[in-house]
Amino acid sequence: MGKSGYQIFQEESPEVASAFNKLIETIAKPSALDAKTKHLLYIAMKIVTDDEDAALMHVPFAKKLGASREEIRETVLLTLTVVGLKGVNTSLAAALEAYDKA
Repeated sequence: MGKSGYQIFQEESPEVASAFNKLIETIAKPSALDAKTKHLLYIAMKIVTDDEDAALMHVPFAKKLGASREEIRETVLLTLTVVGLKGVNTSLAAALEAYDKA
C-alpha cells in the first residue's frame, strides 16, 4: 500500500504541515469541550464529509478517553440527520469494529 495523502503532505510540505499540526493541537486541547467529546465530534464530522478513514482513526482515541461502544454507535447514528443512511451504511459497522479492536 502506498503512502497516504497525509503522509505525502507531511513529507513534501513540512513547514505547512507543522503549522497545521500546531493548529490541530491547539484546537484539540480540552477547554469548553472535553477531549472525549471532541473525538466523538470528529468521528461524526469526518463521516459527514466522506472521510471514513479519518473517522475510524478517532474511534480508538475516543475509547481510550472513556467513550463507550454505545457512544460511538450514537455518534454515527447522529449523522442520519445530515447525510441520511449513507453515513450509517458506510461507517457504523466499521466504527464498532474499530472500537472492539481498540
